Amino acid sequence: MTLQLFAEESLSPLHFERQALKNGYKAVAGIDEAGRGPLAGPVVAAAVILPSVHDLPGLTDSKKLSARKRDELFPLIRQQARAIGVGIVSAEEIDAINILKATIQAMSLAVNRLRFSADYLLIDGITPLPEQTPQLTLKKGDSRSLSIAAASVVAKVVRDRMMIAYDRRFPGYGFAGHKGYGSAAHMESIARLGPSPIHRRTFAGVREHVVDL
Repeated sequence: MTLQLFAEESLSPLHFERQALKNGYKAVAGIDEAGRGPLAGPVVAAAVILPSVHDLPGLTDSKKLSARKRDELFPLIRQQARAIGVGIVSAEEIDAINILKATIQAMSLAVNRLRFSADYLLIDGITPLPEQTPQLTLKKGDSRSLSIAAASVVAKVVRDRMMIAYDRRFPGYGFAGHKGYGSAAHMESIARLGPSPIHRRTFAGVREHVVDL
């Protein structure tokens, strides 16, 4: 169920959270994902419920932050958030159901892994989740809602760390550097080595190198 409570414009990064609280909601979760575009690795989503009082200097859309700043904010968000949930959908599942459905699935997993239930959802993007919880989708929500920004940082840091671990498991592709995105060096390694078990075999740039046995 999508509930349109607010005007589109926001007055502050906490505008939507404050409006939800004013309307009687007590646990507002921001939801965002990382990893829709890469050629390899999972899509990771996070749901974060922030407290009314917090100290998270510089928090905004993870794409606008350096890796160092995201790593600084990650433990602060973990320490201060009332609840955090993370959902992960593998490359194999992405190939089976497509990236949009996989992203929605990862977001729903994150919401349902919060240690207590959210009663209102602020979701980055335009696609509502198949949840009964009242919710609002926000284009560029990671720049408009601090809860969504916190979720974007958690999802990005968790996914980046997974890709660094995958780099050790599947050497030669450079996953620690490009995190699975389609850089020239990554494309060259796929052509040279063939796809690894974590490559998305239905994605252009990978499927051309899949050998059916």
